[in-house]
Formats: sequence, C-alpha cells, structure tokens
Amino acid sequence: MKTVSDKVDRQWMREAIRLARKGEGRTRPNPPVGAVIVKQGRIVGRGWHQKAGGPHAEVFALAEAGKAARGATLYITLEPCSTWGRTPPCTEAIIQAGIRQVVTGAGDPNPRHASRGYQILKKAGIPSTQGVLQDECLRLVAPFRKWVQTGRPYLTLKLGMTADGRIADAAGQSRWITGPEARQQVQKLRRRADAILVGAHTICADNPSLLPQGSDPNPVFRVIVDGKGIVPANSTVLTDACAMNTLLVTSTSCPAARSRKWESNGSVVWRLPSQDKLVNLAEMMNRLGKMGLLHIVCEGGGQLAEALVHADLVDEYWLFYAPRILGGTAVSGFGGTGWALDETPKLTFTSVSRVGRDILIKAHPRTQEEETACSQD
Repeated sequence: MKTVSDKVDRQWMREAIRLARKGEGRTRPNPPVGAVIVKQGRIVGRGWHQKAGGPHAEVFALAEAGKAARGATLYITLEPCSTWGRTPPCTEAIIQAGIRQVVTGAGDPNPRHASRGYQILKKAGIPSTQGVLQDECLRLVAPFRKWVQTGRPYLTLKLGMTADGRIADAAGQSRWITGPEARQQVQKLRRRADAILVGAHTICADNPSLLPQGSDPNPVFRVIVDGKGIVPANSTVLTDACAMNTLLVTSTSCPAARSRKWESNGSVVWRLPSQDKLVNLAEMMNRLGKMGLLHIVCEGGGQLAEALVHADLVDEYWLFYAPRILGGTAVSGFGGTGWALDETPKLTFTSVSRVGRDILIKAHPRTQEEETACSQD
C-alpha cells in the first residue's frame, strides 16, 4: 500500500522527469537529468542538465533555491554524480548546500560509479530514498545506459505503415500514409534524438531534411546509409545549412567522384567494410558510439529496417499504422529476404495508443526472460 509520503515523492519526481525531458537530445554524451528542491511543501529550486560541460541539474536547482536549500529535500531523476569531470561532483554541492534528504528515481548505470553517490551522501549524514518512479526514470536514461555499458547508441526504429505493413505504394510514394498527429509525434521523437538514420532510397524518393521542426531545433546529426553511392549530391541533407552534420555511410564500392561531391559542402563520408555493397551496420553503430551519440532514430526504409533487425541492433520500435491498405507490390516496411516463421524476431508490445486516426504500437525485442514467461503461459 502506498503511503502519503510515497504519493508526495511521486508528485515531485514527476516534475523532475518533466524538467529532464527538456534536455533530451542536447546533453550527449551525458544523460538527461532533472531536479527539484522542495521545502515545506513547495518547490524552491528547479534545474535540468542542458548541455555537456555545463552545470548539472542539481547545480541549477541549488542556485535557484539559494539559502532555502538548507534543510530541504532534493528530488533528482538520477543518482548524483560523485566524480570530477568537466564539472565538480554534485555530491559535494549537495552537502555544502545543507540538503536534508535526497530522493532519486534511478541509480547511475555506469558500473564504475554506481552507488558511489549514495555512499558519499550517507557518510555526510544525508539519507536517500531510491527508486521513486524508477521505471520512468530508467526509460529516460535508456540511451545513456546502452551507450555507457556497450559503447553503442540506443536505436529506435520508427516506421509509418498502412494496416497491411506497407511504407510506400508501388511507385514509391509515401507522403502521407500517416496523419498529421502521427507526424507531430515523430517530430517530438526527432527532438529527443542525437541522430536521424535513413537509407539511400528514402533520400532519393522524398528528399527530406530530417531536421526536427521548431524555433530551437536540436543540433541533430543525419546519417545516410548508401552502400552503392546513389544519393544525389544536390539532396537537401547535403546542401542545407546543416550539411556539416550529415554523415554518408557507404562501402568501398562507392565511386570516389561521388563521395567527393558529397563532401563538397562539408558532409562527412565513412567508407566501411562491406559485402555485396551492404554496409557493416554494426561497425557504423560502433563509430556513432565513439562520437558520443546516445540515441539514434531510424526512419526507414524497408531494406535498412530489415538489415538492422537482422543485425540485432534495434532496441525499440515505434510502429505507426494508418487505416489504409495498399496491397499488391507496394513497398513492405521490412524488405530483404525476410524470415522463416520459426526464426522470426519476436517482440514484446509495451504500449498501444491512438494518435489521431492512426495507431502507435511501441515494442522492444523480446528478452529471454519474457520468452520463458510466454512459454509457461
């Protein structure tokens, strides 16, 4: 049974989560973090991590609270940092400010630092309550957790499809299968990402900018997989003001003249090991991880989507289904050769929701524990 204190802790932690989401897509290679300081039932300080190298969420909240921080409770989505980096450890600032108690949502996923913050606070006589809205806080730092534990970014595969799983008609037309509300959701997803990933055919067919819309868009990277070198040099992603944030990932089969044209406006070309002009996607993800990118959103097309699933690189699926049917030779959301029924990748649906006229299914690859549980049902 939840107590009054539990209810109050969840209330303030929700505000800390809301603040943390303001930093999504802007903090790489650090996680987004939010913090509030509460005293006598009201917030006296708020903060969120805004960019790497800048003050952490706790520091902003402590600065706003000032002297009111003494004797107050700090709510923070992630265990306070305890080591020197580009900024001092937040545990020291918390102790110096006279915070009475710390309430956190999730522990530090970095195994080198996990629990150190709590131990330092305990030695200083500051108790901590851990795991408040833990699932939400863990989802918030899922990209950072994946990156810090594996060196690779977290990959969300987003597809907008008809009810029969098609992403374009037989002529390659895809605008617009899903409705405006679904497209707004995709814009929000882009703003949370460090890079948008697509295949060459998506660029050739739609010539998209792939940039988040809004007055203050995130400095997102655009990653184009093109093993054969077919992307036109006058494509938007290669000629707009953000061309220097475009990465062309290709194979040794790509003509040198084409790659020089791609690079003419400042775009970067990676020639990766390949087989039959198919880019080594695992190596691509390793390199993106070395750049400090935490969260990649793939927006198709079907060949790239299938290749990512085959390579076991997808962490999360956002599958939008529109109330339309294309049939025939329309383009499938997952191309390639497909799978035999007994070898098909298995998913766990985590949520199903209406988005305007469309349906959004969120899912992740089924874990061994989930598979075992399914077999026992």
